[in-house]
Amino acid sequence: MKITVIGTGNMGSAFVKQLSQVGHAVRVTGRDVAKAQAIAKQYPRVEATTAAQAVGDSEIVVLATGYGDAVEALRSVGNLTGKTVIDITNPLTADYMSLTIGHETSAAEEIARAVPGAEVVKAFNTLFAQVLADGPAFANGQRGSVFFAGDSSDAKARVKSLIESLGFQPVDAGGLKNARYLEPLAGLNIYFGYGAGMGTSVAPAWISK
Repeated sequence: MKITVIGTGNMGSAFVKQLSQVGHAVRVTGRDVAKAQAIAKQYPRVEATTAAQAVGDSEIVVLATGYGDAVEALRSVGNLTGKTVIDITNPLTADYMSLTIGHETSAAEEIARAVPGAEVVKAFNTLFAQVLADGPAFANGQRGSVFFAGDSSDAKARVKSLIESLGFQPVDAGGLKNARYLEPLAGLNIYFGYGAGMGTSVAPAWISK
């Protein structure tokens, strides 16, 4: 696939690494173009671009910024009509211990309203950057889960295919409204990682018998 990653922080860098390793063609952009260029130099099939050049013919756009920067970042790359946008953000307070919105809306729904032409899918928000960077394998043969939720069946199919290409277990979490469940789940994972001292190699999973 051709994929654009918006964001050069820990999650953005982890996405670029994993996407490149499995053969996707990647464009990466961010507020700091020099940082995007430094990331791109580390991997094959990765190109650093300005925001205006970032999308092009990419099939998927990964929004790897903080929630507070999300809408501005998406608008900076131009027309996203018909594009699949993966929203990985979580609307967290400064101490990461609670959400700033919820119950009646979610970060994903607010982003979708702000960029109405895009086909927004919530995904990867329950993974720490370290987990994404290290890949899908966990102890004892376990494989990491990626929950995804959206209202476009075509967009969800693309995201599911992307998740599978990275080796993670895709878990269909229904419509975009269910981001209201996934974002608190991410908050709980952050508590386990930091508040409970489990570290950043943990992730929620959905299992069945």
